[in-house]
Amino acid sequence: MLRDDVLTLLRQQEGEPLSGEAMSRALGVSRAAVWKAMEALRQEGYLISSAPRKGYWLEESPDLLSAGELARPGRRVGGEIICLDTVDSTNNEIKRRAVGEVPDGLTVVAGEQTGGRGRRGRSFVSPPGKGLYLSAALRPECPLSEVSALTAWSAVAVCDAIEAVCGIRPGIKWPNDVILNGRKLCGILTELELEAETAALRYVVVGIGVNVSQTEVDFGPEVAPVAISLAQALGKAPRRAEVARALLDSLDRLYTGFPQERAQWLERYRADCLTVGQPIRVLFAAGEREGTALGVEEDFSLRVAWKDGGEEVISSGEVSVRGLLGYV
Repeated sequence: MLRDDVLTLLRQQEGEPLSGEAMSRALGVSRAAVWKAMEALRQEGYLISSAPRKGYWLEESPDLLSAGELARPGRRVGGEIICLDTVDSTNNEIKRRAVGEVPDGLTVVAGEQTGGRGRRGRSFVSPPGKGLYLSAALRPECPLSEVSALTAWSAVAVCDAIEAVCGIRPGIKWPNDVILNGRKLCGILTELELEAETAALRYVVVGIGVNVSQTEVDFGPEVAPVAISLAQALGKAPRRAEVARALLDSLDRLYTGFPQERAQWLERYRADCLTVGQPIRVLFAAGEREGTALGVEEDFSLRVAWKDGGEEVISSGEVSVRGLLGYV
């Protein structure tokens, strides 16, 4: 869509003027078409200034999500971006669009999820216009045994993005909840799609939901005690598009280094992990046990010292961990 292409060009200028003629040449359309796209953006709430012999520049943007807002040339993750007002689940939408060939880095962003999902079948509260709901399809060239680490890497990438936009760095509750001020800021759900005949990996969907401007009322009485939004933590919510751009940049850096840079990302995960050293309750299918989290292993599993004696290494696929002194 021309409107998105024009917006992408304006964003690349970072406030510097760009002439209508230059945009016309870059996009292969007429000056009149560029002007119409510019007017459409202004009607949506974009403040675009202009001056003779200088061109156009973007001064202010509304809180909207669009491909023009999020695109960045040369990025693998988000090379193709689909923005939707509402969807049942961005992970589900990726799967529907990946019936045939799966575009590497295909990204779906939504302003609302009617059926948002978290780990172990839990629902993820996804009210309209309040959060950022994003899923990306990745096709890493690595053994299937390496793929599970993407979930932990993604948690570090989210921390990078939040720090880049907001100037504060969250932590991670093992294995992949992003935590701020002791409460959940972001959930991550990673799902695999395998070839039926060979069990070879077709793609991985990394689904991320970030709480941006929710209030206690938006979360509801059950979720509010353990959840937090950026608006609650900072006193003001950043634009969702700013968070989404930073997140796509972080995921792209992750993807570029996966899985060769495992050691560096493991070190960073260990530094961000808030669970280590804390008393925890581990929920198994058959019951629960209490212990203390000792550390994160090379494969991102968690070593636990049990309260009743002994140690064990647990994986995220087997159990759920809860803090004994609060959510973390």
